[in-house]
Amino acid sequence: MPTRIPARSLALPPRHLALAVCVAAVWGVNFVVIDVGLKNFPPLLFSALRFAVAAVPAVFFVGRPRVAWRWVLAVGLVLGVVKFGLLFIGMHAGMPAGLSSLVLQSQAVFTAVFAALMLREKATRRRLLGLAVALGGIALAAVAEIASHGGGSAGAFALVIAAAVAWGLSNVLTRKAAPQDMLRWMVWVSAVPPLPLLGLSLLFEGPRADWAALSTISLTGAGAVVYVAWVSTVFGFGAWGYLMRHHEASAVAPFSLLVPVFGMSSAWLLLGEAITLPEAAAAVLVISGIALASISPRRAGARADGGAAGAGVPARTPLPPHAAVRAARTAARG
Repeated sequence: MPTRIPARSLALPPRHLALAVCVAAVWGVNFVVIDVGLKNFPPLLFSALRFAVAAVPAVFFVGRPRVAWRWVLAVGLVLGVVKFGLLFIGMHAGMPAGLSSLVLQSQAVFTAVFAALMLREKATRRRLLGLAVALGGIALAAVAEIASHGGGSAGAFALVIAAAVAWGLSNVLTRKAAPQDMLRWMVWVSAVPPLPLLGLSLLFEGPRADWAALSTISLTGAGAVVYVAWVSTVFGFGAWGYLMRHHEASAVAPFSLLVPVFGMSSAWLLLGEAITLPEAAAAVLVISGIALASISPRRAGARADGGAAGAGVPARTPLPPHAAVRAARTAARG
C-alpha cells in the first residue's frame, strides 16, 4: 500500500496563530533593526555579518541541506548577495525602513513573472488583477516618495525594487530546489553570501571603513547583527517552517501580508517615520492586491489532490521564499 501522507490542518490553534503573528512582527521590525545597523556598519559589511552570524555555528549542527549543492549556491548568491546587498545599499542611500518593508513586497509580482518564464505557470485572471493592483500601489509609493524627498530618492527606491526582483528569482529557485527542512535550508544558504559580500565590501566600501566599523563596534551595532541573524533569520525561518509542516500553506502564507504592516508601524513608532496619506493608500493597494492574487476563494481542503491546494498559493505569490517550498515538496512526492 502507498504511504499515507498526514493531512495538514487549515485551522491554526491559538498558539500557532500567535506564532505566525509573532514571525510577521519579527520580520516587520527587522527593517527598523536594519536601519539601526546601517548607522553602525557599511551596508555590504553589515549584510556579510548578518549571514556569517546566521550560518556559524548553526551550520555545524543542523545537518546537510539534502538538496543539490547548486541550488544552495544559486539561492545563496541571488538571495543573500544580490537581494540583501541591494536592499541594504538602498536603505543606506535613504530609502525609509517602513517604506522598504512595503516596496519589497513587489517580489510577488516578479515571482509570478519568473514562475511563468521558468516554470511555465499560467496566471489566472484573479491573480493578474491582484498583481496589477499591487503594482499600482508600488507606483503610488514611488510617486509619493519622490514628491516628498525629491528626485534623489529615486535611486534608493530603484535599488529596493531591484532587490525585490532578486527575491522573486530566489523564490522560484527555492521552489525548484524543494528543500524539506526550511531551517536547515536557510542556515546553509546563509553560509554562501559572507565571503562574496565581504569581498565586495572591501572593494567598494574600503578596508579602512570596514575596520573602523569593526574596531568601534557598539552594543547597538552588535545587537542589530544578532537580531537580523538569529531572530529574523534563524528563529523566523525556523518557526515559519514549523508552521508550514503542520498546516496547509494557504492557512500560513497570508500572515506574511502583516510584514509591511508591522514594518511601517514600527518605523513610525521607533524611528519617527511619518506615514503620509499617499503611502497609507499605497500600502492598502499593495497588501490587498497581493491578498487577492495569493489567497484562493476556495478552501484548500475542497480539492482532491490535498496538499497541492495549499501549495498553489505560495508558488504563485510566495512572500517569502519558504512558502514556495510546499509546492515543490508535493510535486516531488507525486
